[in-house]
Amino acid sequence: MINILFTGTAVVLLCFAAYWVRGRGGHRPTGTWAMAALLTSFALAFASYAPAVERAVESVVPHVARLLSNTFTLTAATSVLAFLFQLNLDRERARRQIRLRVLALVLSVAGMTAFFVAEQLTGRHPVLYACYVLIYISYLGYTAKDFLLQTWAQSKRSTRRSQRWGLRTTSVGCGFALVYAAYKLFALVSIGLGLGLVPDGARCSTPLTPFRCAFSVTAPAVAVLLITVGLTLPALLWPLSQLRRRRWERDSFTALEPLWREVTAAVPEVVLDPGNTGADARDLDFHLHRRVIEINDCVLALRRYRPTSVRDAAAAEVARRGTAGTPEGDAEVEAAVIAASVAAKHAGAASEGDEAPPATGTASRRGDLPAETAWLLLVADAYARQSAPANTGVAP
Repeated sequence: MINILFTGTAVVLLCFAAYWVRGRGGHRPTGTWAMAALLTSFALAFASYAPAVERAVESVVPHVARLLSNTFTLTAATSVLAFLFQLNLDRERARRQIRLRVLALVLSVAGMTAFFVAEQLTGRHPVLYACYVLIYISYLGYTAKDFLLQTWAQSKRSTRRSQRWGLRTTSVGCGFALVYAAYKLFALVSIGLGLGLVPDGARCSTPLTPFRCAFSVTAPAVAVLLITVGLTLPALLWPLSQLRRRRWERDSFTALEPLWREVTAAVPEVVLDPGNTGADARDLDFHLHRRVIEINDCVLALRRYRPTSVRDAAAAEVARRGTAGTPEGDAEVEAAVIAASVAAKHAGAASEGDEAPPATGTASRRGDLPAETAWLLLVADAYARQSAPANTGVAP
């Protein structure tokens, strides 16, 4: 079971690394190589956790699996910070910080290797092992704490929901890394004082058996998984969100067409490009934006044809049905007024009384394409459900 879990996770992480390296849309985003190094290091760390791999490498060098997994974990931690530095700092500062972290990584791995070799030559002396663990846990704990604080702070400032949740997931993963660091520190104290609280040499049969495996194996594994998912989630969801947005733009463009045809038939001069009123699949955002602008310009051009009497009658009907003050109710009132103004414009009869005021929330929606589109979709739906002559009282 553990072999399948760790080996399978390593394969998935390598696939994620390949996804980052290959680039998307003809370019590689900032921090691509740092992210690829992170995922590859995590993959190798997971592979080293697998009992089959552990037995294979330790048949050559006894107990070397520990050094390998710890080295890959520290490399991944350094890659995490490199990725963060490239996102949050200017290029020169990022390079300087990354160089310092890489230097610290090299020194830490060299120190761990020296103590590991000395430990093997002296029959696994507990003091040497304690020094090894001290180097490892100091670097890992500091990195995990630093990354936890920065990712959580960045998640509060992020505007994209996928990025916000991805950063929070990463922060939780850093929390598990700190649990692992605390366990290793506890083990270090036990070894240093000769308390024997953490048995050495026992292998884990499951992720939770014996109980110490929950801290020594499961906690770092969960930390790696959550950090990987958190950092990769925005990149994976971005194409899906773009696909969803394009579908929404295409559906909205189509749904607004009947209302657009009605109002532009009354005010044809507002159409920006009469010879090109279709939607190009490669530029749906532009065409939807133009359609929304043209509808709003028509409504503005028809304001002297907006009869207050029709607005009052529509508002009374909406209030009678109990939908007054709701977006749907406001859209019904606005649809009735637009229908009346279109009919009046075709008849050449401007409103003799006061002009009906703009719809509720018009000013607050100005410049916000999603909000303005959502509003016009409600108006278009209400407009389609009514007959202009019946609601306006103006002869067609």
